[in-house]
Amino acid sequence: MFVGERMSRPVISVSPDAPINDVLIMFKKEKIRRAPVMKDGKLVGIVSEGNLLNASASSATTLSVWEMNYLLSKVTIKRVMSKKVITVDADTPIEEAARIMADNKIGGMPVVSNGRVTGMITETDLFKVFLELMGARQKAIRVTATVDDKRGELARVTKAIATHGGNFISFGVFSGQEANTKVVTFKVEGMKVEEIKSALKDVVKKFWDIRQS
Repeated sequence: MFVGERMSRPVISVSPDAPINDVLIMFKKEKIRRAPVMKDGKLVGIVSEGNLLNASASSATTLSVWEMNYLLSKVTIKRVMSKKVITVDADTPIEEAARIMADNKIGGMPVVSNGRVTGMITETDLFKVFLELMGARQKAIRVTATVDDKRGELARVTKAIATHGGNFISFGVFSGQEANTKVVTFKVEGMKVEEIKSALKDVVKKFWDIRQS
């Protein structure tokens, strides 16, 4: 799965000369929290809702509401935007985009193809991917268990379930709490809770949770 398959489009961009109040209104209307800043077709920055709110007037000011609105109408995006923009290509693997966003503590990035901004990949897009990966919208038995972190253990889990007639809806592998262990979380249909416990009793080290989900 690549960024180009999951990015938000079309791109809603703003001009560096746009007043911040106008952009705040646009953000609320379009239900977005960030946008690339474009000038003459080129990416020159990125602005987030946080940038705009931080630039708004403080409640501690002694100015009147009319004076504040007048001053804010003169503040443009180029005064508050971030000029250092982290971008990704449309053919970047989705997990690589998630790693970049997590490492840099950002909520979204412009997607660039052949020098053009073609979309935005955001934390919301990644949440949707996570929901699919974990089968969050499908009803099945959800299992969380600890297994040894060694070659062939995951194959033992999948084989045991398949042998007893189970069908995997999702399967995730996470770091274990102890060294040399992994935590697996998966959803299975076609089996009951007790059947899953019986099938995996000699395969997993510990069951953390089994439930209909």
